Amino acid sequence: MLAVLETHPIQYRAPVYRELQQRFNIPVTVIYGSDFSVAGYRDMEFGTTFAWDSDLLSGYTSCFLSRVAQGGACSAQAATTRGLSRALQKIAPTAIMVVGYSPRFHQRAIFHAWQHGSPVIFRGETTERARAQSPVRMWARRRALRWVYRSCAKLLYVGQASYQHFRRLGCDDEKLIFSPYCVDTTPFQCDEVDRQRLRPHARTRLGLTKAQKVILFSGKLYQGKGPHLLIRAIKALPTKSRESISVLIMGSGEMQETLEDLARCSPQVHIRFLGFQNQTQLSQYYHASDLLALPSLSETWGLVVNEALHHGLPCIVSDAVGCARDLVDPGLTGDVFENGSIHSLASALERGLALAGRPEIRAACREKMSGFTVARAAQGIARAYWNVVGERPGVPLT
Repeated sequence: MLAVLETHPIQYRAPVYRELQQRFNIPVTVIYGSDFSVAGYRDMEFGTTFAWDSDLLSGYTSCFLSRVAQGGACSAQAATTRGLSRALQKIAPTAIMVVGYSPRFHQRAIFHAWQHGSPVIFRGETTERARAQSPVRMWARRRALRWVYRSCAKLLYVGQASYQHFRRLGCDDEKLIFSPYCVDTTPFQCDEVDRQRLRPHARTRLGLTKAQKVILFSGKLYQGKGPHLLIRAIKALPTKSRESISVLIMGSGEMQETLEDLARCSPQVHIRFLGFQNQTQLSQYYHASDLLALPSLSETWGLVVNEALHHGLPCIVSDAVGCARDLVDPGLTGDVFENGSIHSLASALERGLALAGRPEIRAACREKMSGFTVARAAQGIARAYWNVVGERPGVPLT
């Protein structure tokens, strides 16, 4: 039995747990701090109330330490581990997986896991690009993480930045197993036939002409995601290039009014806000677009890049985006620009738009994702599980 400790059901993790149980025959119980993401909640950064429209609970066993309807936590930050020790005693796992060290729920979950005595597997968003901290705080963080990682039986890295983070903190190679960050493509319509069917209708509905180049931004609208940098970079393009571009903003948040004002200022940028879109609605907008831009000032991974590449869409990302080294091959699946540089971003956008629309580029984008699937993520966790429990796998790990 593998117990997984999570704050709440998450749309890109639940399918991995389902795959673990159904494909690799590993009994999985996920202990969630709260059910707010399936019950419906207000996301403060998105600035809207929603519940995910994907199935996040079937195919594996789960239980909740609190429920919104009974006064439970309404955010990851508010989730507590009250009742976790009792839940672990009840299910008696042979191994426990924790999925990070922030927010505080995960820190307490690690303590409860050690207290229970089962071997601990760690899989989380880990990179050396932590938020700006003083030298003293950075030293304290690294020292604490070294201690945490030494105390874990296995460490699962989600990409190259994660691997380098573990190695720099002294973790041995034999302790590390690859379990890539991934998105579930079940709610999507990703392939070339889908593109040919969805693209004309979506562009017509959005008022886009065949000649327009469409750049998509997908994410919460706040400073750290850098949507303002995208608009400023487009303004810096030559007039002919700028006037041929339309920007789709998929998401909501505190910066929307600022972005609207910025786009209206001369030289104007044609921009359309789509608001928050649930999983089953995403494909039409990816296929309507020619390029994804993720100009984040800091991003441990960037799962919208996974989504875009699955749809054959090349991506422009800053060098502060964790997935850049894994997923973005300049001149093939997109380009990488210098973090915070409007000039560098503008140049990357021009190079990216030169790639857009070519069938071989779309094929390369989709091929890049063959190693970043739900099955591969589950396979890595399965390898770690069978290793720490000392049993032979019940099915081939292929």
